[in-house]
Amino acid sequence: MVKEDLRIGVFVCDCGSNIAGFLDTEVVREFAETLPDVVASVRNKYTCSDPGQQEIQRAIFENRLNRIVVASCSPTSYEPIFRQCIQGAGLNPYLLEMANIREHCSWVTEDHEAATRKAKDIVKVAVARARWLYPQDEEQIAVTDAALVIGSGVAGMQAALDLADAGHHVYLVEKKPSIGGIMAQLDKVYPDIECSI
Repeated sequence: MVKEDLRIGVFVCDCGSNIAGFLDTEVVREFAETLPDVVASVRNKYTCSDPGQQEIQRAIFENRLNRIVVASCSPTSYEPIFRQCIQGAGLNPYLLEMANIREHCSWVTEDHEAATRKAKDIVKVAVARARWLYPQDEEQIAVTDAALVIGSGVAGMQAALDLADAGHHVYLVEKKPSIGGIMAQLDKVYPDIECSI
């Protein structure tokens, strides 16, 4: 297998003052340029904004990038946005690596110089990880529109009825010879002293 020529692009986000107010994002961007296989390094005020995403797509075309590192906020919130962005530029969405320099660095490191050093380390690790990314396809799996409810006590029967009312095929399984659980064994129940059945 021939290893492709890696062309990594790093995009460092100011996130307004959320990141840039606590560390020097320009120093981080300049540092990223020195890392192996990095051919483009860009700093944005808000990378997740439309102009920021357009900048990523433009850099992908101009520099023939095949791996992307975004140094910004939490991947939990923003990774889907950036995956969609690079996919729009023709890259596989799994060729993206996120470097969380907001929650993991700027918000938790009080010293400006220490935060900048830490952000550089986070970006360095993200670039190293990006070298090992490869294109992936999302597998499509057929789903059976059915549910299995185990136990036919009051809760199990109610769950089975609710699922059936919602239009799902339901399998209700009970290990005892009768349904109703403990409730079926009682004579009368509180507070109205009604018959439990």
